[in-house]
Amino acid sequence: MMEALAKSAAPRRSSALLREGEDGLFTQSWFPLCLSADLKAGEVRGFDFLDGRVVALRDADGAARVLSAYCPHMGADLCTGEMVDGTVRCPFHFWRYGPDGRCVATESGDPVPPTAKLFAFPTAEKYGCVFVFNGAEPLFELPDFPKPPEGLVWKVGEWDVEMPVDPWVICCNTPDMQHIQVVHGISFDGGEPHGEVEWTTHSMNYQFQGKMRDGTPIGFAVGIYGTSIYWQHGAFDGRWFGFVAPMGLPRPGRSRLFFAVAVEDDPADPDGTRAFLDAMYDLEVGIATEDLPIVRRARFKPGTLTRSDRTLARFFDYLRAHPRAHPSAGHIS
Repeated sequence: MMEALAKSAAPRRSSALLREGEDGLFTQSWFPLCLSADLKAGEVRGFDFLDGRVVALRDADGAARVLSAYCPHMGADLCTGEMVDGTVRCPFHFWRYGPDGRCVATESGDPVPPTAKLFAFPTAEKYGCVFVFNGAEPLFELPDFPKPPEGLVWKVGEWDVEMPVDPWVICCNTPDMQHIQVVHGISFDGGEPHGEVEWTTHSMNYQFQGKMRDGTPIGFAVGIYGTSIYWQHGAFDGRWFGFVAPMGLPRPGRSRLFFAVAVEDDPADPDGTRAFLDAMYDLEVGIATEDLPIVRRARFKPGTLTRSDRTLARFFDYLRAHPRAHPSAGHIS
């Protein structure tokens, strides 16, 4: 099945790697919008997304919903509105919109125009974040860890530095095995694991055994989902942890980086659990910090590649083949 999926992701003939929004389209991926803890019931919050604005809210059941931000009546930004009886009330003329985006009432009593609709994005909550999918329907699911979720303890946060590149540029670090070794100081036992990489239409994953720069033994499964989610789990010095770094897209050429680290709970040693969780979180933030000065100044494009770049080269094909769309274009801009 994996081979069939890989074959279905045939690369485009063009060698170009399109920037987000370059042709009026964006890659169809899950993008984090905010931390779950930052979206309170009864609030309407506005965010930049893709090339426009969206609002996030919680419906009557507490589920996160993401809608286009501009009222189709006169263009007011609904982030300055408020929740009234489970609907978003526009601040300009008090038109009200349900969590599915449909206008349910006008304050004047006029009949609701059939075109009075907001774009409702596919929305999900996972890893302590609210995610939005660029598309009418999601093309893939967010990945799970191979550990029972009820036995995990999490630490989740957003990096206070906005990265000046599209998320897919940061994702290129995972198939870039030269980068992993020389910048992050990770060594691979048995050589670069190009033969271990598994490809699907919407993901790539591989496993390896190795060592950190200080000699700490590691054994990780790592991967990219869509064009915006780094996923990892495995053993650090014999102890399991999971890590996800989803990347938001507030505007073309910018990334908001979120961190979610999970470790197995040990009720007999809560202090030890917390210490390990904090250490793994700090480790992953430190790795991201090593990349910041590089991406700030790089003019990123495929150039002269070598044998060590063969997985990276195939990832470029994966990016070229990845679906692009912008169904919300007439609503959020």
